[in-house]
Amino acid sequence: MTDDPEPDSDAMSGLTEAEARARLAANGPNALPSGDHRTGPRILLEVIREPMLALLLAGGAIYALLGETRDAVVLMAFACLSVLITLVQEWRSERVLDALRDLSSPRALIIRDGKRQRIAGRDVVQGDVIFLSEGDRVPADARLLSAHDLQADESLLTGEAVPVHKRAAPGPEDAPPIPGGDDLPTVFSGTLVVRGKGTAIVTATGLSTEIGKIGISLASIRSETPRLYLQTRRIVVLLAIAGTMVSLLVGGLYAYFRGDWLEAVLAGIAIGMSMLPEEFPVVLAIFMAMGAWRLSKARVLTRRSAAIETLGAATILCTDKTGTLTQNRMAIRQIRLPDGRAFDIDGPQAAGTVCADVLQTGLLACDPQPFDPMEQAFHTIAPQDGKPSGMTLLRSYGLRPDLLAMSQVWRGDASAPPMIAAKGAPEAIATLCALPETARVAMARDVDAMAAAGLRVLAIARGTATGTLPDNQHDLHLTWLGLVGLADPLRESVPQAIAECRRAGIEVKMITGDYPVTATAIAREAGLDGHFPLTGKELDTLDDAALGKRLQEGDVFARIMPAQKLRIVNALKARNEVVAMTGDGVNDAPSIKSAHIGIAMGGRGTDVAREASAIVLLDDDFGSIVRAIRLGRRIYDNLRKAVAFILAVHLPIAGLALAPLLLGFPVILGPIHIAFLEMVIDPVCTLVFEAEDEEKDIMDRPPRDPAERLFSARLIGWSVTQGVVAFAAVVAILFWGVGRQMPEDELRALTFFTLVIVIIALIFVNRSFRASPVAALGRPKPALLLVLAAVAGILATVSLWPAAQDIFRFGPLHRDDLILTAGAGLAVLLLLEAIKPLWHLRRTTGASGTRS
Repeated sequence: MTDDPEPDSDAMSGLTEAEARARLAANGPNALPSGDHRTGPRILLEVIREPMLALLLAGGAIYALLGETRDAVVLMAFACLSVLITLVQEWRSERVLDALRDLSSPRALIIRDGKRQRIAGRDVVQGDVIFLSEGDRVPADARLLSAHDLQADESLLTGEAVPVHKRAAPGPEDAPPIPGGDDLPTVFSGTLVVRGKGTAIVTATGLSTEIGKIGISLASIRSETPRLYLQTRRIVVLLAIAGTMVSLLVGGLYAYFRGDWLEAVLAGIAIGMSMLPEEFPVVLAIFMAMGAWRLSKARVLTRRSAAIETLGAATILCTDKTGTLTQNRMAIRQIRLPDGRAFDIDGPQAAGTVCADVLQTGLLACDPQPFDPMEQAFHTIAPQDGKPSGMTLLRSYGLRPDLLAMSQVWRGDASAPPMIAAKGAPEAIATLCALPETARVAMARDVDAMAAAGLRVLAIARGTATGTLPDNQHDLHLTWLGLVGLADPLRESVPQAIAECRRAGIEVKMITGDYPVTATAIAREAGLDGHFPLTGKELDTLDDAALGKRLQEGDVFARIMPAQKLRIVNALKARNEVVAMTGDGVNDAPSIKSAHIGIAMGGRGTDVAREASAIVLLDDDFGSIVRAIRLGRRIYDNLRKAVAFILAVHLPIAGLALAPLLLGFPVILGPIHIAFLEMVIDPVCTLVFEAEDEEKDIMDRPPRDPAERLFSARLIGWSVTQGVVAFAAVVAILFWGVGRQMPEDELRALTFFTLVIVIIALIFVNRSFRASPVAALGRPKPALLLVLAAVAGILATVSLWPAAQDIFRFGPLHRDDLILTAGAGLAVLLLLEAIKPLWHLRRTTGASGTRS
């Protein structure tokens, strides 16, 4: 049936092709900018121009110019490896996004030159007359000329899962159109028609649409630069300066004490380059790339790999409701019968036979192939024998503005009269059933109770048709069967995920465009504090200071518009919180981009939300966020372990380069020895530490302080302590060898072997902030075993093979010498393990003053 009068013939004539071409040329295509879509060359340029990587490449080039080919090859190999891993990961991420993105704009049925034709959505212009029917994606903002039981899903703009009813308007609107709300005459670009059909005249295209306005706000928001990158760039510069100073010092001392300026220059450059922090960019690039790869196995796409580490520092997780906490579909949750009995529904088989009549009738009141989410809920839960198979639909009575109910007349058995199934608003069904006042009061009481629980309520009625079917739905004779409460169900993983976030000291706040009652019900089911929901209307009355205070008092924000979501995120950032924002709709995109970590849903999420995000959940599973947080914390812990090892291991190397010059001993380290050490250090601090297991308490401690530096004073102090102990052990062996008047080649071999064994001891010391070496030995990793085997093999080769001994200028070592080196390594390990608890390397304080 027709809800609204048909438009006049002039309005239906549409534009001419010439008019359309002129408007397309003047206003541009009906499309949004492609956003932050990165091509392969752009990704490569971003990777190469990183200052840390540029330092790596420059270091390799200097080695090559100096003729140190071996050192240059090692440095260049790691540089190329880090570039390749990062480039492949980022490129794969963009390719997956290309698969998610709908490359062809939705087709639109319009009228041009008086004829109906389908064109690409990007070619729609203002003034076009478009035809809409069930399943169509609206190509542009438009004013309805006619509407036949038309309903649209506008959740991508409003966050509300329930479709809204539309009605036509005879002329232009008196007020600007706003998404959401029933009986409005405007449809919006990107929304989905779930029921009925209609015609509309386009009023806005491209950036002028509601989606386009959100796109404009996105263009003004800059993504956050990961703090870890800023810190690492700073420390790289400082260590490069320190390495240069050591290089000059070594060269000067060598020339002063030995008188050979050429050898002094070569020794100074070799030592200085060995101290350049080339490990740091390698560690950072590989840790992030490997983290992205590990997350991809859990169906989490990382568009910006550095966001993984930032996610591990998140203190606030802001989440949309529809499609994020909930499944973005309607499900039947409760049935109430006229006698007052109530039945909570947990699944398709939970209703039981007592509710079978209500469900069967509700199903028959739905379209056989529905687009409406509430009708799909009846198809999902209704008994198998209640589906309209073998029945013929005789007539449908559609929704009307003056009667929000629909009825369908079915014929089954030819000998039985046709059956009427009806559903609709409770007050409309009460009218159709001619309920007495006492029954209406009881119905209203039940409706209020269900609405207070956040349920959308439909009433179900049944009747039989006798004689000729009436033209008016009011003339049907129906009997009320019961009330059905529907809701967008919570995802199963959400309560456990939120509980784990709370245990980890992460606040979860739900920000939704839905109504406060619905939002509060979902919040309580998810385990959030929904006692004091803040609405968008109330938010507009608060200044920034009052809003900052109000954010500490509740977890639920309802009826929030896109600009208000962005304001909430910025207010949280102003409190020095590390903010992660999840969402799936266009209305979430500005806040997703502004947050420190933007997380979009990949399945139901919109292209705009995915483009604005740093992380995309391909399976739309909220629980994946917690896995990403866990991995982010593990990455940061392992980064700290790698950094502590790198800083510690360079101290004995530098000390062993300086000590012989100061003490008049033979020079121990040459370029080949440094190259060998680099071959040990780089794989250890990347592959070995990256693969380390997470600490047992990783999700039982609060987030780290956002102001905490990776290179904190405590961590540097711990590294210096390790380096001093290691250097002392090596120098003690050096003095012991000099005291025995060992030949120079044997002394060099003994001291170098001790240095390598001590470095191995430092690996075990830094594998965990709390576990003992015995526990660490009980959980060997393939990468560690590979490094240890390679080191053992090389040491055996250079000690037994004469040609290798000549290259390293080593003399033969005896059994007691090897026992001595092993004893030095064991002593370093035990001493540092005894000292480790004093440094309290595990963080025990939270991310803000409000956390313990």
